Amino acid sequence: MAFIKVEDLTYYYPGTEAPALKGINLSLNRGEFVLLVGSSGCGKSSLVRALAGLIPDFYGGKIGGHIYLEGQEIRTITRPALVKKVGMVFQDPESQLIMSNVEQELVLGMENLGLPVSLMKRRVMEVGEAFSLSPYRQHSVNELSGGLKQKVVLASVLAMQPEILILDEPTSQLDPVAGEEILTIVRKLNEDQGMTVILIEQRLERCFHLADRVVVMDKGRIVQNRTSLEELVTWAVEEGSPFLPPLPKLFAKSGFTQIPLTVKEGRKLISDKIEETKVVVAEEKKDEGKKQELLLQVENVAYTYENGVEALTGINLDFFAGDFLVLMGENAAGKTTLLKTIRGLLQPTKGTVRFGGEEIKERPVEEWAKDIGYLSQHPGDYLFLPTVREEIEFALDNLHLPKDSRVNFLLEKLGLTKFAESYARDLSTGERQRVALATVLVAEPKLIILDEPTRGLDYELKAYLGEILQDLQQAGQAILLVTHDVEFAAEYATEIALMTQGTIIAKGKKEEILSDSTFFSPQVAKLFRNLVVDPIVTLEQGKLVLEEF
Repeated sequence: MAFIKVEDLTYYYPGTEAPALKGINLSLNRGEFVLLVGSSGCGKSSLVRALAGLIPDFYGGKIGGHIYLEGQEIRTITRPALVKKVGMVFQDPESQLIMSNVEQELVLGMENLGLPVSLMKRRVMEVGEAFSLSPYRQHSVNELSGGLKQKVVLASVLAMQPEILILDEPTSQLDPVAGEEILTIVRKLNEDQGMTVILIEQRLERCFHLADRVVVMDKGRIVQNRTSLEELVTWAVEEGSPFLPPLPKLFAKSGFTQIPLTVKEGRKLISDKIEETKVVVAEEKKDEGKKQELLLQVENVAYTYENGVEALTGINLDFFAGDFLVLMGENAAGKTTLLKTIRGLLQPTKGTVRFGGEEIKERPVEEWAKDIGYLSQHPGDYLFLPTVREEIEFALDNLHLPKDSRVNFLLEKLGLTKFAESYARDLSTGERQRVALATVLVAEPKLIILDEPTRGLDYELKAYLGEILQDLQQAGQAILLVTHDVEFAAEYATEIALMTQGTIIAKGKKEEILSDSTFFSPQVAKLFRNLVVDPIVTLEQGKLVLEEF
């Protein structure tokens, strides 16, 4: 008997004519590690909500078909019994945070289960250490970075020790090191304790090789359900599917019939083919003599929060028209604080921020909107109008700019045309992210500041976003972007800056920074490290090398 069985599951959200799920049939075994992938809005989150018993009870709508857990229809299982069996971490950690401080958040679920105090103390200690949360136990949840909030939510769910763990993009706001740590813990729980894991993740390079089964969804249906990763890779290559990690995609595009799934397999495959003289990739020629306009000057900036936390220390940064800089670093390094300070949302405790030679603090925040576009980590903050089109047009109206072809261009480029007349807050997390992004890009500001813009975006949409940003860069606009998505940074940025403890510790061309990093490094850089002379950080550079074999 299947541990989890789904039969003919169909679901409509309230007020919609098209089903979010269409005739889903799926059987999962106890203890499997299942990776659920698909484009943004394909129904992944709807499916796991149904598996957690949240649909239709908490979301409303119409449902058909059946879901069985160990042979029992999920609708007949009481809520307390279901919570003990199934734990779920949502895409947006804010939606799961209730209590005022971290320790209260960690114990809330266990209190609801009626566990003894002594047991709760042990589990708080265990998850606190596992997720490096012990120093934050008495901190206010509101003071935490997005990544730390994500850790708190995951730790609070694991503290209840569910039999089935459902994770909807649990590493989307985590730096590469923290992301690897989380997935290692999850995999260990799966292997050592037999916990069944259902994981939704867009950054497949982090988790593809961990899965026992990969389920691919498209337009509310399951289109692939494979327990052989090699077979799935073959299918994806033949169909031109974007749902492949960078490494298998690189080898497939380079004509290899044997496709490695990990860097270790890839290095073993190519190491004996690379001659001792090593391959040299010609460096792209660039016009270094062209002087660009100096847009932004950050001089000796420091910022201390009211609680005494020193978030920024001695930040210096010059930003020119046409720059494309990605800011990376561990969670709580000060990246978001720096963006807010540059935008004028926070006033530096020390130092100055100038745009076009004028201090940011000399003008009201709203007056900088035409010159400096800013997208925060929370796209919901930008959405308040009846339709997606009106959301985008509002930015133009507010800045007294003409409503021209830019609106339709962005709707098409960001895959939003079919949602143009929809209410933005009814869309998926990834779709809302794209709408908020469009409201910033449509005004064509001189400086574009984006905080985690790839969150919730699949590979195809990230490619569209990268191309748009590179086009804007070529037109002379400057882009300052914070992300934990190393693969995106490697493909599209020009420069990388690394932050830690409120300070920029390194800044330079992406080839220099990413090729020398251990964790802040794309798969292709790890593949060729010490095997070729020049640093390789993009898939195109890697393809040039592999085609020599």
